[in-house]
Amino acid sequence: MDVGRRDSGRKTLSQINVTPFVDVMLVLLIIFMVTAPMLDQGFDVNLPEVADSPGIASQGEPLLVSIDRRGGIRVGREAVKDPARLVPLLQQIMKGRTEKEVLLEADRAVDYGRVMQVMAAVRAAGINRVGMVTQPPKE
Repeated sequence: MDVGRRDSGRKTLSQINVTPFVDVMLVLLIIFMVTAPMLDQGFDVNLPEVADSPGIASQGEPLLVSIDRRGGIRVGREAVKDPARLVPLLQQIMKGRTEKEVLLEADRAVDYGRVMQVMAAVRAAGINRVGMVTQPPKE
């Protein structure tokens, strides 16, 4: 008998065990299902082109208020259905912040009056620092 060989009478299995593979796939599926809604950052806003935009010098992260081409309003990631609810919502969000500043981005197709209504709501919420978001011109 050869001492270097260990043969305890075991036979190799010729079947594939797919249970660990299925477990890993289910975990990945759950991870993707949970994270996919978080990837939706905002909505389509065609910003106006400006050569030199001043912006706001900010210490913290300013709140982003967006107006899409149909006049829909978003505060951060939350859609605002009723414009009358905009002032209390902004006041609630800004309650815990020391730097009260808002960046307003509006689609270039939005009516100027709609933009001014949103700006008036921002001012009514007690926010004095408002910056307009633009994009550099395409060359």
